[in-house]
Amino acid sequence: MNSPLVSVMFYNESKLQIIFNNLGIIFKKTFIFALPTGNLIMIQRIQTLYLIIVMALGAVLPFWVQLWTDADGSIVFAKQELAVSIAFYGSAALALLAIMRFKDRKNQFVMNRFNMILNLFLLGFFVYRSLNLSGEALVSEKGIGMLIPVFSIVFLVLANRAIKKDEDLVKSVDRLR
Repeated sequence: MNSPLVSVMFYNESKLQIIFNNLGIIFKKTFIFALPTGNLIMIQRIQTLYLIIVMALGAVLPFWVQLWTDADGSIVFAKQELAVSIAFYGSAALALLAIMRFKDRKNQFVMNRFNMILNLFLLGFFVYRSLNLSGEALVSEKGIGMLIPVFSIVFLVLANRAIKKDEDLVKSVDRLR
């Protein structure tokens, strides 16, 4: 019997730890996610999880939640605005690229900063758009999708703090040598 659960049981001593690991709950700063195929994905750095959240916020969520509703009642999603969808996809691509560059922490830090700037431009566009929506003669509504760049910026800041913490740890170990 060579299932992933057996290998997890071999490394962990209690059944409670196995349940936490299979549910993807934090245990000793390691995230373990069980895939439907039975394979396990292990994420050992918290900034990777933050960047996965940013990637999901940029690639999936804007196309499910509405950005705003026009005065004529038409709901606007990110896929209907070319510049907005390019910005969201660019944010998701930068987050994926930052995940792949996990060995080069300085470059990862700079990519996250660039991603924050991209999200700030996107947030500025949404603020401009929302100010234009409020002055119409008919009633328009702002959607919850306008807050996606705010959440992305928060998770990017958290990822950069974790990257900085890792970099400081590596520098302190190098000083001891």
